Amino acid sequence: MINRRTFGKAFGLGAGGAVAATLAGPSGPAHAAAVTGHQAAASAARPRGRTAFPPLKKVRAGLLDIGYAELGPAHGAPVICLHGWPYDIHSFVDVAPLLAAEGYRVIVPYLRGHGTTRFVSPRTFRNGQQSAIALDVIALMDALGLERAVLAGFDWGARSADVVAALWPERCKALVSVGGYLVVNRETNLQPLAPATEHAWWYQYYFSTERGRIAMEDKDKRHDLTRLVWDTVSPTWEFDDATFERTAAAFENPDYAAVVIHNYRWRLSLAEGERRYEPYEKRLAARPVIAVPAVTLDAERDPFTVPGDGTAYRDRFTGPYDHRTLKGVGHNVPQEAPEAFARAVIDADQL
Repeated sequence: MINRRTFGKAFGLGAGGAVAATLAGPSGPAHAAAVTGHQAAASAARPRGRTAFPPLKKVRAGLLDIGYAELGPAHGAPVICLHGWPYDIHSFVDVAPLLAAEGYRVIVPYLRGHGTTRFVSPRTFRNGQQSAIALDVIALMDALGLERAVLAGFDWGARSADVVAALWPERCKALVSVGGYLVVNRETNLQPLAPATEHAWWYQYYFSTERGRIAMEDKDKRHDLTRLVWDTVSPTWEFDDATFERTAAAFENPDYAAVVIHNYRWRLSLAEGERRYEPYEKRLAARPVIAVPAVTLDAERDPFTVPGDGTAYRDRFTGPYDHRTLKGVGHNVPQEAPEAFARAVIDADQL
């Protein structure tokens, strides 16, 4: 059982603070949806990036040696937080302590090609397709002896969490997915989108060219490109240079460019996947429903948020469900609005 008083204190807010007031008061989907905008606004108003993870750990998990941060009691209910691109584990540097203070065992892994995560074999194909990354999550859970966990993520991380929840629901206790249902359908991806939406995806098309691949392999160009993405997809987030540089260090992984380029080319059917993952991709192409308890988050200022307040993907979630729109928040939801993200994790776990 979550101690609401402790949770409010973990945020470092007084009893009169907007966020503390909402957390100490009534709970449940309807109330949470009503106050989400206030939570996000209060979160965005406070500076971020001042906390740090304890020394990182590493574990052999399937094809990878996965580097990860861990906070909270070893026997706490596990929550796995999954980052996106171009981000790293520090997207959750403010979320993780909030959840750990509530007794959760919080695990934040570097995705393949990022940070301290490494491929075990130099012969393994540097694959970025969705089922491969999702199976990394399963391998991590197996390596840590976790039968089930709450999975929470955004961008690539939300997609991986969605895939696990859809294909291996017995491993997912509950789900928090920024952007809703992000399972890739490559056939659908062959069709053009509205021009404004295509414009937001400029780097996806850039990565389809050799110019884009070379840029990602060049340290300086990669640095400037990823910084530009941060600036454009989070227009209201006032982060400083040190916050970006802390994350950009994760992009120095020797497999970073290869994994990123393959991920985006594979989505557009410009690169093949591996045969070992074909059975999973065939099942995902049918857009399987997600039946585990789920909270979906849409960020108002994220250019990739689909219009309609979650209606476009509502039919893909058939279990206990809640949807929230975060006012004034951009793409990197857990780092821009950590309190709202942590609240969503706790509420999903209680659905």
